[in-house]
Amino acid sequence: MGTSDCGVFKDEECRDKQAALYLKTIAIFVILVSGAFGVALPLCGRRLNFIRTSGNFFVIAKAFAAGVILATGFVHMLSDAEAALTDECLPDMPWSKFPFSGFIAMLATLCTLLADFLGTQYYERKHLKEQNGVITSGHIEEQQNWPELMPASSVEDGNEKTPDEEHGDRHMHIVGMRAHAASHSHSHPHGHHSCEDETHEHVHKQFGHTHTEHIVTEPSQNIRHIVVSQVLEMGIVSHSVIIGLSLGVSQSPCTVRPLMGALCFHQFFEGFALGGCVSQAGFKSLSATIMASFFAITTPVGIGIGIGISSIYNPNSPRALVVEGIFDSISAGILIYMALVDLIAADFLSKGMCCNPRLQVVSYIALIIGGLMMSSLAIWA
Repeated sequence: MGTSDCGVFKDEECRDKQAALYLKTIAIFVILVSGAFGVALPLCGRRLNFIRTSGNFFVIAKAFAAGVILATGFVHMLSDAEAALTDECLPDMPWSKFPFSGFIAMLATLCTLLADFLGTQYYERKHLKEQNGVITSGHIEEQQNWPELMPASSVEDGNEKTPDEEHGDRHMHIVGMRAHAASHSHSHPHGHHSCEDETHEHVHKQFGHTHTEHIVTEPSQNIRHIVVSQVLEMGIVSHSVIIGLSLGVSQSPCTVRPLMGALCFHQFFEGFALGGCVSQAGFKSLSATIMASFFAITTPVGIGIGIGISSIYNPNSPRALVVEGIFDSISAGILIYMALVDLIAADFLSKGMCCNPRLQVVSYIALIIGGLMMSSLAIWA
């Protein structure tokens, strides 16, 4: 990472290795507990009524967490990246001649969009392949039993239909029903009558009357939650390592103390948003536990690595500043995309939110409060 010195260390007047090491040791355990509790709360909330992912409390809390993540990307990560890539220790060319922090963040956002798109396509194809496998097996079984299933009305006026003709009629009938089901599922307007349609659909399901057969289903909504949770974890982990490393290499209690408090707040609500996405995706217990554990330990591991290399690592060296600035920019782009597209837009533009104006207002207030609270922490860290 480079050990060449560029001027003096920041906060030189508050430099105290022993006091900083003591605070960093405490920070490892405190941040670990905060992140683990935040990510575990919605996962364990599957059994608790007030934290279930279908409840209003979860929607409001998730909006608050989305505001925290959005402020983390804009106010903390992007500003830190700009400060690192425009530091006076770096040469003028090319770092001071071009806004690399915003440019790299833009590229990271576009790459996240691509990963989001490809992941969704992959899981949709996988889902459709599984559905086609179920349909094929059912169709083969139907072919084997066609004599018993052939209706008596197939023989009229002395004209008996052959098995191929009868099977062809039945096949066309099934295809027609599937086409009707597909068109019917997309025929509901999403405007003023969307709430009435939702109620109408619920009543039909409740009393068993439906215009569709469940032979073919649309790709499950869980597909989006699966992709969102995986991409969100990728973005969170990428910047958790950097912020953990930054805290670990610091030798100044004046820097470690406020940063520890900010990271506890930050990790808890980031964990809550990630845990909510994992819970909505319906992962198996083992997979959900692995994802939650990986998130919880990332920042403490980064702090531990920073402590280990603090004696040979100079955060003010040109190479270290470039690496830090690039990774901070990438993290900012990923977090901004995930907050705006997969958390805020996905929830605030959903039918459930649009049909509940009170929930929409409260969630919007929670979103603003979350962003403002996380932004205010930039005063100290």
